[in-house]
Amino acid sequence: MMCCTSCGIGQVDEIRLKKCTACYLVRYCSVKCQKEHRPKHKRACKKRAAELRDEILFKQPESTHLGDCPICFLPLPVAGDKSTIMECCSKIICTGCDYVNRKRDVMESLEWKCPFCRSPTPNLEDDETEKNLMKRVEANDPVAMYQMGSCFSDKGDYKTASEYWTKAAALGEVGAHYQLSVMYTEGVGVEKDKKKGVDHLEQAAIGGDPDARHNLGLIENDNGRYERAAKHFIIAAKLGCVIHWMP
Repeated sequence: MMCCTSCGIGQVDEIRLKKCTACYLVRYCSVKCQKEHRPKHKRACKKRAAELRDEILFKQPESTHLGDCPICFLPLPVAGDKSTIMECCSKIICTGCDYVNRKRDVMESLEWKCPFCRSPTPNLEDDETEKNLMKRVEANDPVAMYQMGSCFSDKGDYKTASEYWTKAAALGEVGAHYQLSVMYTEGVGVEKDKKKGVDHLEQAAIGGDPDARHNLGLIENDNGRYERAAKHFIIAAKLGCVIHWMP
């Protein structure tokens, strides 16, 4: 029978025990018991929580945070100039599929349409681009929020950029986590906070961002934790990171 770690009461129909949400090693019947037992459990809890975090952090992602092209289903290249984002549907298309689609439309004298959703998408000016992105932002599209943040960042409005990236990160946009890690580390657009910077960097690395993984390796190397640094560099290399670094 499972028992409360603090008072020893067993779990019955009217008493349901809850696990410690940090380490999942012990159970408590109430918040009071959890608080009373905290001084005895604190050290073991932190150790196990760190182990669980490392299991997630050092797990090799199946692919990069970009995923696959929705047209040809091949992995999207890490290089940013090898893919493009469709403003109508916020889908990232590889350059090959975009080229084939444009070539067909030109050869057959057709109106150019998005290769994914087939919406007519003319060449837009910067202000029109933002209006089009805003429609996707209002639909809570994390990719569009990330792109909108990039637009404001390019204009030098880092505070507004951080707000859009924060919303995108909350919705799971990995690239937004990476951008926020840079902002918090350098104190641009937000109050400088290196701990938050590392937290966002880890979230980006877990999501499959090879550059974020590489940067974590540099941080661990600077801290003298070479084994952890090597693990990060190996994962980054398998994800296609091409940044060269010499000790």
